[in-house]
Amino acid sequence: MVISVDAMGGDRGPSAVVAGMAQSAAKNPEIRFIVHGNRDELSRLIARRKALAGRCDIHHAEGVVTMEDKPSQIVRKGSDTSMWSAIESVRTGDAQAAVSCGNTGALMAMSMLRLRKLPGVNRPAIACLWPSVNPQGFNIMLDVGADIRADAHDLLQYALMGTSYARNGLELSRPRIGLLNVGTEEHKGRAELKQANDLIAAAAESGQFEYVGFVEGGDLPSSRADVIVTDGFTGNIALKTGEGTAKLVGAFLKDAFANSIMSKFAALLAMTSLKRLQKRIDPRRVNGGIFLGLNGTVIKSHGSADATGVSAAIKLAFTLAKSDFQNRLAARVAQGAASVDQGESREAAT
Repeated sequence: MVISVDAMGGDRGPSAVVAGMAQSAAKNPEIRFIVHGNRDELSRLIARRKALAGRCDIHHAEGVVTMEDKPSQIVRKGSDTSMWSAIESVRTGDAQAAVSCGNTGALMAMSMLRLRKLPGVNRPAIACLWPSVNPQGFNIMLDVGADIRADAHDLLQYALMGTSYARNGLELSRPRIGLLNVGTEEHKGRAELKQANDLIAAAAESGQFEYVGFVEGGDLPSSRADVIVTDGFTGNIALKTGEGTAKLVGAFLKDAFANSIMSKFAALLAMTSLKRLQKRIDPRRVNGGIFLGLNGTVIKSHGSADATGVSAAIKLAFTLAKSDFQNRLAARVAQGAASVDQGESREAAT
């Protein structure tokens, strides 16, 4: 299974990316990499990692997409960058998925240009994993930042794509879908949410998912739904709030247990439980948002990801690629588009 990696994107530079690749390679002998970036620098970094020996092909790319670059400029002038090269490996079929820690807007724009949208998809979405009390340990939320707008039909497509992701990424045979709103009552929310509520409910039987209706912000980590559907503006704010809260809780716990000699002793006694809690709320563990709705699998890793975060994103890319997720997603989108067309034809006839 070949994963294409943009090694030059991200805040920590290629050393963190290569370290994350090495972690993944040590855990999974099935993974190979096509690594994109400065050949001399990457050759030195890879040579230091025994787990990567003989498992990397380096594609030289001079240019680097920075966090300050505008997506419109990169689309026009970015063909020499490591990000462009990483996406090209997926487009040509040399790799099954691409991973990048780089500029989100540029990565989405470049992915849409080179891979194109799946037939029937109006707006692609970014889906993330959210720690939850569900048995699988995570919920899926989309969109979390691909597009700040979403009409009723877009939200229906998000529900269908989220269903496919839940089946292939979390192994849920009949995922539960919830639509994020300001309340659970049917009369609440904007007009497009009410329309989406009806569309998603009507598609539940043919889509083989369970629709639980409107959910609220407090349900994101709960066991009420497996997939949370929302627009990119709301989803991105929720995601960044969740990440900040997790870091805040970690800092508060650290301060509390360092407050006195007795609290330090209590922390020592509770070390196993504290490590388990840290693992549950660690944002690095769920690093990796997948671009849904494109003719290829692209994983966006957090820009500040360290080796652990990069390894998590690579693991997600491998899991989805191995499950033939892309072909299943395309079939799901086509099925949803056909259902919408049939519904509109019936409405026109009456």
